[in-house]
Amino acid sequence: MKKNKEVIDRLNVVLSSFQIHYQNLRGFHWNIKGSHFFELHVKFEEWYNDSQIKIDLIAERILMLSGRPLHTFEDYSTNSLVPIYKDISDSNGSMQGVLDSISLLLVQERELLRLTDELEDEGTNALMSELITEQEKLKWMLAAWLTRG
Repeated sequence: MKKNKEVIDRLNVVLSSFQIHYQNLRGFHWNIKGSHFFELHVKFEEWYNDSQIKIDLIAERILMLSGRPLHTFEDYSTNSLVPIYKDISDSNGSMQGVLDSISLLLVQERELLRLTDELEDEGTNALMSELITEQEKLKWMLAAWLTRG
């Protein structure tokens, strides 16, 4: 049971981090300005919609492990390892914020992947593996976008 609690606690940190990431994406979507407005306004919406699905999967996994998903803004801001970005409206700043958030999520997910591998928790392990695969590609794409001329 103690091992299960550790997985639940770490999943709640990932959940909190994803919630802050989601809200950051909403802020970028609403506030983006400049020559990349049309491109990024649509992209941020795509990413926050995708994040909503992932948030639900993480919360449901916590419930499957007999845990309780965190669900207040206070919980999210207290437990998130992703920072809250405020008043960013330029394309480079917002894309850098997404890249930094994805990088922090990947660290958390990899730690959880190692733990769940040791505990033979195939369900959580599969979820983390899927998130990592998608986010590694996104991280590569974000870095490429940020280095374009």
